[in-house]
Amino acid sequence: MLFQKLMGKGPTSMVSPSAPKGLWSWGQNNSGQLGLGDAANRSSPVQVGALATWSQIARSSHSLAVKTDGTLWAWGSNFRGKLGLGDAANRSSPVQVGALATWSQVAGTTGLSLAIKTDGTLWAWGKADDGALGLGDTVYRSSPVQVGTLTTWSQIASSPSHTLAIKTDSTLWVWGLHNDGRIGLGDTVYRSSPTQVGTLATWSQVAGGDAHSLAVKTDGTLWAWGINSKGRLGLGDIVSRSSPVQVGTLANWSQIATSSHSLAIKTDGTLWAWGTNDNNGQLGLGDAVSRSSPVQVGALATWSQVAAAAHSLALKTDGTLWSWGANNTGQLGDTVYRSSPAQVGTLATWTTIAKGSESNQSLAIRV
Repeated sequence: MLFQKLMGKGPTSMVSPSAPKGLWSWGQNNSGQLGLGDAANRSSPVQVGALATWSQIARSSHSLAVKTDGTLWAWGSNFRGKLGLGDAANRSSPVQVGALATWSQVAGTTGLSLAIKTDGTLWAWGKADDGALGLGDTVYRSSPVQVGTLTTWSQIASSPSHTLAIKTDSTLWVWGLHNDGRIGLGDTVYRSSPTQVGTLATWSQVAGGDAHSLAVKTDGTLWAWGINSKGRLGLGDIVSRSSPVQVGTLANWSQIATSSHSLAIKTDGTLWAWGTNDNNGQLGLGDAVSRSSPVQVGALATWSQVAAAAHSLALKTDGTLWSWGANNTGQLGDTVYRSSPAQVGTLATWTTIAKGSESNQSLAIRV
């Protein structure tokens, strides 16, 4: 299953994956990205519609979601056509993208959207600055366009200016802006089409951040490259890298998320953080001090999913939802800034949180 593929070998929620799933949103809503039919911010989770048929979600200034029937839906900001609806009009409620029911995975960032279909094809739309769509040019698209002709794509991750993807053979591919080494090819040349990173076929997970990238290999090792301001690569310094470099020596990483800071879960269920930790306290360490190496968040070994933006979200294995960091638009689920994890409500029925490195909103699925 897709959920199991993305989560790797780490702990998973105790909630049944077959249970009906409703979509909930909160935080910034200036472009209708909460999907609630208006532009009012929310500081508590609110259900998006009444349906319980959502299976996969991504967030930015727009939102993307796949339903259990394989249909694709989009809403929020439609800058450069990133909703995929053939125009540039914002939407404040979910609208179906096309009529097909063959979508399996989505990723989105400030200006573009990516998706994989059930046949393994890769599709992109939105802004194409620096070749970020992977279509060999810099032409914007307002409807999904296939990236190449291959049917071997298994995972995607996006950042504001570059894209990462893994194929079914575990090779890693990148494209987009590269003036600072963020796509990991050892140079500073932009790519407008997918280009392989090295020759290894040992990659299992990727995450795109603010001008840097993270990846986990099939052996559980963690790798980073790109801009390293405030230690966001986790390498113990602030020196940028243009090729993948291993973070530490451990081989027990299971899940990653990154923005200007990074979050990761180990196979033992512990949570780790590093990078930017300004006055938002997004590392969850109880202070505003940035870290250049992974530091454990608390002592618990019960974490199962993470998402990083200016704020952080995480799920525990008991199905509870936790948040910390920036809270200027209610994205933590209340109105208080937190520099340590705090539970969102009292429910223990959350199953999925949306990733997206540039977002002041939160999206999550629960039964």
